[in-house]
Amino acid sequence: MRLVFAGTPAVAIPSLRELAARHDVVAVITRRDAELGRKRVLTPSPVAVAADELGIEVIKANRLDDEVTERIRNLNADLGAIVAYGGLVREPLLSTPRLGWVNLHFSLLPRWRGAAPVQHAVIAGDPITGAAVFKLVPDLDAGDVFSELRRPIGPDETAGELLEALSLSGATLLADTVDALDDGTASAVPQTGETTLAPKLGLPDAHLDFSQPAETVYARLRGVSPEPGAFALLDGERFKIHAARPAEGEALPIGEVLVRDKHVLVGTCTNPLELLIVQPSGKKSMPAADWWRGASAERVVLS
Repeated sequence: MRLVFAGTPAVAIPSLRELAARHDVVAVITRRDAELGRKRVLTPSPVAVAADELGIEVIKANRLDDEVTERIRNLNADLGAIVAYGGLVREPLLSTPRLGWVNLHFSLLPRWRGAAPVQHAVIAGDPITGAAVFKLVPDLDAGDVFSELRRPIGPDETAGELLEALSLSGATLLADTVDALDDGTASAVPQTGETTLAPKLGLPDAHLDFSQPAETVYARLRGVSPEPGAFALLDGERFKIHAARPAEGEALPIGEVLVRDKHVLVGTCTNPLELLIVQPSGKKSMPAADWWRGASAERVVLS
């Protein structure tokens, strides 16, 4: 089939490559180049780079307006496929390809509709997640589901690790679904079950609350890693926590940092967490033990 693909971040690249190996991807829609890094260098999206490598026409747009719709219409595409593009597909573009659009979403719909399904699944402590390919409709992530896959969430798995794994298995799921649409064997079923929402996470979502149980704090830390990145406040400054793990032993005062048997621990309302990799304000990331040796305060409390 003639396909149009829409995607922006690196997690969409496996799907683009898998589809391009099986079908004729006639154009890729991605968001415009963005200023990245401290020097604000104008940088194309990961999907734009991958499309260029594959020799596919790239349409850069932050809004899918009339101009984009007309360009897609002129391509006579059979189907549109979208993976983490970062924008809404509305009419008339929604109906422009002959078979409409399908979306690869990284959750078991209708659980975690929205921009950050993997992060919210980890934060919520879900034992199982997956991916779903559904028919795109005007309502958010509400279309009938063609196919899905399920997998457990590891007890120490971060959102970044889980998303990378789902991007690979999801690419095969999406391509197999497109194959089924091509040969006429695909069928979709309405979503059933409780709907939950997964809005994009901001910096406040990454602020750890040590008054909560250790497993709750640890789940949030994993869910916001690597982005937006877990942190606490130390003397009013952001203190990033890149890695930690649950620890055994006697409870500590909430937020207080102490060393036991060479392990740097922070108190929660249950058992402590062991800090592994941290980044004080204005410094590079470092092992927590190195940071502790250089700490000058007699009592350290994270809030």
